[in-house]
Amino acid sequence: MIPFLLRSRVVPTVRQYSTSVSDVRKFAVVGAGQMGVGIAIVAAAKAGLDVTLVDSSQNQLDRAAKFIDVMMKKDVLKGKITEDEAADVRKRIVGNTNLADAVRDIDFVVEAVSENPSLKRDIFKTLDANSPAHAILATNTSSISITKIAASTTRPEKVVGMHFMNPVPVMKLVELIPGLATNAETMKLTTDLAHKMGKTTTESKDMPGFVANRVLMPYINEAVMVLQESTATREDIDTTMKLGTNVPMGPLTLADFIGLDTCLAIMRVLHTQLGDDKYRPAPLLVKYVDAGWLGKKVGRGFYEYKK
Repeated sequence: MIPFLLRSRVVPTVRQYSTSVSDVRKFAVVGAGQMGVGIAIVAAAKAGLDVTLVDSSQNQLDRAAKFIDVMMKKDVLKGKITEDEAADVRKRIVGNTNLADAVRDIDFVVEAVSENPSLKRDIFKTLDANSPAHAILATNTSSISITKIAASTTRPEKVVGMHFMNPVPVMKLVELIPGLATNAETMKLTTDLAHKMGKTTTESKDMPGFVANRVLMPYINEAVMVLQESTATREDIDTTMKLGTNVPMGPLTLADFIGLDTCLAIMRVLHTQLGDDKYRPAPLLVKYVDAGWLGKKVGRGFYEYKK
């Protein structure tokens, strides 16, 4: 595996808009966690974009590079891609620990860090100050107001929600959310880019949780309440929902795969922003997060996992 290398930057001629998806050639992802790496892979592999993966931690970028290498090898073994295509994807994705430097000549950027409003606003201030005037600034937030994030920039018309589903290379949906100021050109280009990545898109108004998590998270939270009340075991809760509603995994397993910290953060946004006690986070969910039992990514959540 070849480690990430920093790409040299040349500032392009200033333009105000990317008028079509063909104008989007250089793409950045902020955050090299599971979501960010997945977005980088589909941008490089499906859309053929040059991708800069940005993270403040070089160790995280190194882990991301190893993960990409493993994913490419698996896809070659399964016959999904050729060795040459895998090599092309690896070549297209480079890493950078300096956010300001990484976005100086990009056409489109997706922020994919944790659900922390102040962190996201700080990132968008940096993106706004250092990316070209035509660049579209997207956020992968799963619950936070696009309008609030956009207000931290001088280009709110070019800020948009682009909510990918996990795992990104597998899940077909991208939920698109315009903020109050997002213009039609931004929405069209973002939609076209998602389609170029092989995704199906839906659109939601800028309301807490949008559509996916407004429906999904209370479902997961209620399953945690059922477990907390000892109405049923974790296995029986999951089996009941899997076989009774024909879903691929039960709510507690799904929560482990999403990350219990992410589930809690979204429930807190729903509870705070909508003001209805039906969105109150289950105390057991809070307790697990406090204990550091965040799900599959750390080896323990509602279930135990081998690292």
